[in-house]
Amino acid sequence: MTYCVGMMLEKGLVMMSDTRTNAGVDNISTFKKMFTWEVPGERVLTVMTAGNLATTQALVSILDERTKAPAEREPDVLTAPSMFQVARLVAGTLKDVIAANANEGQRADSAFNATVLLGGQIKGSPPRLFLIYPEGNFIEAGKETPFFQIGETKYGKPILVRAYDPKMSFEDAVKLMLVSFDSTVKANLSVGLPFDLQVIERDSYQIAHQRRIEADDPYYHEISTSWGEALKSAMDSLPSFKF
Repeated sequence: MTYCVGMMLEKGLVMMSDTRTNAGVDNISTFKKMFTWEVPGERVLTVMTAGNLATTQALVSILDERTKAPAEREPDVLTAPSMFQVARLVAGTLKDVIAANANEGQRADSAFNATVLLGGQIKGSPPRLFLIYPEGNFIEAGKETPFFQIGETKYGKPILVRAYDPKMSFEDAVKLMLVSFDSTVKANLSVGLPFDLQVIERDSYQIAHQRRIEADDPYYHEISTSWGEALKSAMDSLPSFKF
């Protein structure tokens, strides 16, 4: 399983993914699920993936190979004129990859499914964030839905819903995300460290901050411990139930 979050702020985008993949409790591996393409000063794009590993690796490889093809070919993620067109390109490629492997009907379709978060900014337009489904369609983040999750979403969503503020700083957004990820890790063994983090600052057209948060990261452990203590303290301060 996977857990990835993309969040829209007034200041830009924050993206975070875990790195755990597993095919049972005795077959756990670490694979990167966050991939970036940059043209400094012109565009920056980040993709995060959840689902069948073969499908997501094929998707990223195809997208990357197209950037190295001759200029007369169809637009790629580095030449598409807008984030919407990049989203269409990624969605179409994902659908094609799944269709190429799904040759045994609905059962195969499910086995090769994958979901993608695409975030970034192309010069002349604001930062944008898309959730791309395996069927090849997608939706865009907005004021009503300012963040997207893929993978194991249910455990980490409540804290995001309650504490998100579009005006928050990047630092506070990362803190919020880490609480969300910690809640997911505590509840589901199929999500785990290290976490990959990227910050895209509005109108910078490049990755402002990039970091891998390892299992022994002192700040993560401080957040995890402090959040657990804060929850216990809040629980103790609530009025007692009476029969």
